[in-house]
This record gives sequence, structure tokens and C-alpha cells, in this order.
Amino acid sequence: MYSFAIFLYALAVWLVSPFNTKAKKMLAGQRKTFSILKKQLDPNASYIWFHAASLGEFEQGRPLIEKIRQEKPDYKILLTFFSPSGYEIRKDYPGADIVCYLPFDHYWNARKFLSLVKPVMAIFIKYEFWMNYLNRLKSLHIPTYIISAVFRPSQVFFRWYGCHYRKVLNNFDWFFVQDQHSLDLLKRLDHLNASITGDTRFDRVCEIGGQQRELPLIEKFLNRTANREEMVFVAGSTWLKDEAILIPYFNRHPEMKILIAPHEMDEQRIEALESSLRCSVIRYSKADERTVGEAGCLIIDCFGLLSSIYHYGDVAYIGGGFGKGIHNVLEAAVYGIPVLFGPRYHKFKEAKELIACGGASAIADEEEFSSLMNNYLSYPHLLQASGKNAKEYVLSNLGATQSIYDKLFK
Repeated sequence: MYSFAIFLYALAVWLVSPFNTKAKKMLAGQRKTFSILKKQLDPNASYIWFHAASLGEFEQGRPLIEKIRQEKPDYKILLTFFSPSGYEIRKDYPGADIVCYLPFDHYWNARKFLSLVKPVMAIFIKYEFWMNYLNRLKSLHIPTYIISAVFRPSQVFFRWYGCHYRKVLNNFDWFFVQDQHSLDLLKRLDHLNASITGDTRFDRVCEIGGQQRELPLIEKFLNRTANREEMVFVAGSTWLKDEAILIPYFNRHPEMKILIAPHEMDEQRIEALESSLRCSVIRYSKADERTVGEAGCLIIDCFGLLSSIYHYGDVAYIGGGFGKGIHNVLEAAVYGIPVLFGPRYHKFKEAKELIACGGASAIADEEEFSSLMNNYLSYPHLLQASGKNAKEYVLSNLGATQSIYDKLFK
């Protein structure tokens, strides 16, 4: 049944690929995987295989990759992605020796992949449970782990009809989970090979926050002086529904400086965003230091800058909360600024905990957003207190990477 489901999924991707850029890139990338491995693998090296579904999971695993790279230079790193949104951005990541797509989870792909790689260890990040790959790893006696994992009762493993698929959990040598609830769910299935180590993303965002990359173009845009310091609002990874809540408020407050990084950056999408704003708007890709300070809104239409841009903000909004779920809230919280997001955040432990400690707020509509922003403008001490709570929350959750590393190697 599982293999048939994978076959149908692969067939669906193939059928939509002529009309879908992501599906087309995925298939093209998977076709190159085995040739990449044959060309780049060092037969005399010992490889640790990391697998991340997409970019977010990679960022979760990155601190551990770089820890191993630093402490255990005799090992080489193989990094695989399933999604183009991860691979296309990180295919040149210098922390790995080889980066490629993971082919669909067919039985013959798993056998061929692992016979080529022969990893000494396999590490899956957060939500990856590919049965054929995991079964093959088990049969080859290759130690296999999952890090920063989160389990919920709604997952198939814990449902009455999941008796067959839950066997996939038997293939892991150890589960590194984020919270007590996940540990309790595993114990219900008699998996005692688990420990709470937290979320490695805290270590990653703290590392980024400590670097505080300077962006001269952003500094010119803000145009801050001793006599002029407007509130700066950063909206990251926004979708149309997010912007429908935010834009009306910005249009009523031209004194604010706004940086918006939309989740999708095609030309039609950017043009629609530009036309919805009444203030002067400029794109990062077209701005120069001479004129950028005259704009009221700067649209970040390129990848790789958002995590550094948050530290210029006074308030951050994280998109996705009016859709499937919010994006990474920790990237902003680490800079000690209040974090806002939409109502669909309940699957995200860090979002719930940030709200509980006073470092974040969820907004349901334009009225709630306006009320909250007016309070921040009128009472700066509320803004500062919320930002302080956000940063203290991040700092109190550091250490997952070291805990996992110690378990793996010591």
C-alpha cells in the first residue's frame, strides 16, 4: 500500500511537471542524483548523511552539520533535499561535501542510493519518514536518527489505522525530540529510545543574530539620524492574506518605514504589492544608496537577506498564519523585537510559547492588527517589554545542538 501511494505521488508530480516549475525542477534534479553521487563520492571517505525535506528543515539541521564539520573533520557530509525550495537555494552550501536531491522513496531507489553512499550514519530532520529508505538503513545496520522531531496525536503513527506505517519508527536508533508531549507519544508505542533535546533552530538563529550582518542599502533606506527615527516594521514571508491585513494600516501611517519580503517573488506578485501601497515603493534589486532613503517601503525581492533584515526592525510580522501555517518566528525574536503573526499558529510550539511569555501576539483581522500597532506607537515601553521577552525566550532554549552531538559521538 505504501509503495503504491509513493508510485501515485511520483506519477502526479510527473503529470503536473509541464505546468509546475517546482515539480519540473524536482524531477530534473532527481534524474541527476545518481550521476552526481558516482562522480563526487570519495570511495575512501566515511559519509554522514543528512536529509532535509526543504529549506526550513535544513536550517534546523545546519547547526549540527557545522558542529560535526568542525569537531569531526575526518567525516564527510552528504546533504539531500526533497523539495526544490531547499535544494535550489542551498545546492552550493559549503558545509556539505555533496548536495543533491533524494529520489522518490521506491524500493529500488533506496537500494541503489545506499549501495552507492554507504553512510556510516543517517540523520533525518524533524518530519522525514521514508519507509523504504529507513527499512534499508535498518537492514544494513546503519545507525539512524531523527533530530528536532515533533510528534502529534493527529499523525498516522498514533491513529487506529496506522498500525502498518508506525512500524517505520522501529528503524530509528534514537529520537531527539523537542518536547515532553512528543516523548510521551513515543512512549505510548513503547519507544523508549528517545530524549528531549529541544530545537536546534534556537542555536541557529542565535548564531545568525550574533553575526548581525550589516546591509548598507537597508541602512540608507532607514535614513536614521539623531532627530529622525521612524518606527521600522519588517514583514517577512508574507502571502496575499497577510498583506490584506497589513497594507491598509501602512497606508494610514506614512511616517513608518516598512520592509516587506513576500514569500513568492514572481513579477506579477511584486507588481500587485507595489500597486497596493500609497507610499513611495522601491525594490531591493533596483535600489541604490543615493535614492533608497526617499522610499517609504522597500520590497525585498531576493533570497537570503530576511534573517539579517529583522535586526533593523522595531516590530516583525511573520507570514503564513492565514494559510497553512506561519514561517520561522525565531529569526525575528532573536533580535529582541515583538513578533506578530496570523491565527494559524497552533502547530508551532515556539509560537505558542512566545505568546505565553509575552514576546509575540496573534492577530485575527485588520482591526486587531491596528489596535496592537497603535498601542506600540503610543506606549513604547510595551514595545520594549515584548521585545525583551522574545529575546529572553530564545536565549533560554539554546543548547540542543550540543546535546545531540554529545549523544551521537560521546
